[in-house]
Amino acid sequence: MSHSTPAGNSTQPELRSLWSAIADGEVKLHYIDVKGVKTRVLESGNGPKTLILLHGIAGHLEAYMRNILPHAEHFRVMAIDMLGHGFTDKPDRDYEVIDYVEHLHDLIDTLGLDRIHLSGESLGGWVAARFAAKYPERIDKLVLNTAGGMIADPKVMERLRTLSLAAVRSPDREATRKRLEFLMLDPSIVTEDLVESRFAVYRQPSIVGAMERIMCLQDMEIRLRNLLTEDELAKIQADTLVLWTTHDPTASVEVGQRLASYVSKSRFVVMENCGHWPQYEDPDAFNRIHIEFLKG
Repeated sequence: MSHSTPAGNSTQPELRSLWSAIADGEVKLHYIDVKGVKTRVLESGNGPKTLILLHGIAGHLEAYMRNILPHAEHFRVMAIDMLGHGFTDKPDRDYEVIDYVEHLHDLIDTLGLDRIHLSGESLGGWVAARFAAKYPERIDKLVLNTAGGMIADPKVMERLRTLSLAAVRSPDREATRKRLEFLMLDPSIVTEDLVESRFAVYRQPSIVGAMERIMCLQDMEIRLRNLLTEDELAKIQADTLVLWTTHDPTASVEVGQRLASYVSKSRFVVMENCGHWPQYEDPDAFNRIHIEFLKG
């Protein structure tokens, strides 16, 4: 099933700072020891179901700041910095998709959870899909949001690698801004606040080595052996929302449709006027679609 949704409209001026998005709610920013990996988590809500949110490559949990509180009205929400990302520990090894999958599996075990809702964007969607195929008994509902892992486009891979490494090798706010603007249809959405948030991540002494490890998935040989397969996606048992956008700079709508066609219990939705971060670019529409799916 497929439909498109326009960008949300509001008569009120939009609040775009990261802090304003969570300022009137109860949130907890903390670390969880996941088998020795200090893992950063932003948590809110106490609903009966736990929803874990996975960001994209070279990203961090702040990608979901505009979604946390609306979802916390219905779920226990946890946005995490994935292995090697954000302020989570950065083991000195290449991070292939299975490494993120097993870190997530260990996190869920550490939390004592049997089943979760899982939603991932870009690399997070790639990880979420592989997790759901390997551990179908742990997933209630699954969202694959502009998910990676279906194609290996050399131009996109090189641009992503170049922008990401440039942003950390000589920490510079303008390089950080360019990396963020790659994600957006409307570059004005990249506020100073968002730049500062990512700049703080990219100034860590350990980030250069970690980014080189993270970017291994932009190496063609490594990427090809990590791609999602039709057989693997057929193993996903959960009700799945595949969410795409009209202006995703990493993969066309047709790629999203193909992904959805391999997942037996999938629904395909396209958001208009968004790039690679629909949850941030149009949070009103995203939150409505996402919550309706997870609750429905």
